[in-house]
Amino acid sequence: MSPINNVAVIGASGNFGTPITQALQASGFKVTIVTRETSTTVHPPDISTVRTEYTLEALTKALNNQDAVVCVVGPGGVPLQKTFVDAAEAAGVQRFIIDDFGWGPDARGFPEFDAIHAIRREGWDYAAKKAKDNKNFTWTGLTTGNPIDWAMKKFPLMGFDISKHEAIIYDQGKERFTGTTLEGIGQAVVGTLQHPEETANRFLKVQSIQTCQNELLDAFERITGEKWKVARMTSKELIEKGKEENKACVGGWVLKLAVSHLYDVGQGRGMVAPSRKEADAELLGVKEESAEDIVAKLLG
Repeated sequence: MSPINNVAVIGASGNFGTPITQALQASGFKVTIVTRETSTTVHPPDISTVRTEYTLEALTKALNNQDAVVCVVGPGGVPLQKTFVDAAEAAGVQRFIIDDFGWGPDARGFPEFDAIHAIRREGWDYAAKKAKDNKNFTWTGLTTGNPIDWAMKKFPLMGFDISKHEAIIYDQGKERFTGTTLEGIGQAVVGTLQHPEETANRFLKVQSIQTCQNELLDAFERITGEKWKVARMTSKELIEKGKEENKACVGGWVLKLAVSHLYDVGQGRGMVAPSRKEADAELLGVKEESAEDIVAKLLG
């Protein structure tokens, strides 16, 4: 397989697309942002931007001379992933990083997420079939699990209200889960493209940290030098609320069940891999982080 130099990113302005694009550029890849023709998002002036229709013909032209494509579109763009794959193959792209950046094919989520997962999986399976039929086209899926620093800062329901120095501890606060920071997600993409042979045609499991709520609360209190106000809730209560809202078509159910995914006692739903050794973080150069490292980022 030839070295990968030119990389197109579809979805570069999103929550994950931004750090991925920055990491690729910092690592010396020649990055091109591919976005909708109608998009008004302003991208960095030092990165080439191609605005195009999301049709097979237009995307094939946009992806010409690209060695790799990173697909990191939001939920609205996921159903278009098969078109992106077709265009990448037609343009002679060597590697297509599929839109996972979540819990991957082995996820043990709640049934309420089955329909969402099926749409994502359709694109993954399509890329795998293309690679099977065309040895010059390859794919990689990056299963990163919980984007811990981004999600914990954005959603206090995850257990920590950083501005108020308050916490919600679910059950005993001992359920362990893995997380990958935004920096780790960016590095995972870089590492994939730097090791094209080892990362071809498979899902890779990535994590920056394995932790639990108690460890994070201890770190918050040590670094801030104060005791945080702690409320208690059970994961069962949160699951029940999420399921009730789903049945009632209330939008908040997604967040409640996503948080419950991490803390469902004894289920291990929030673990990408049992240990760092059983993940692919070392291969990809994703550094291991401690609870103190995560908390420092959140408070900083």
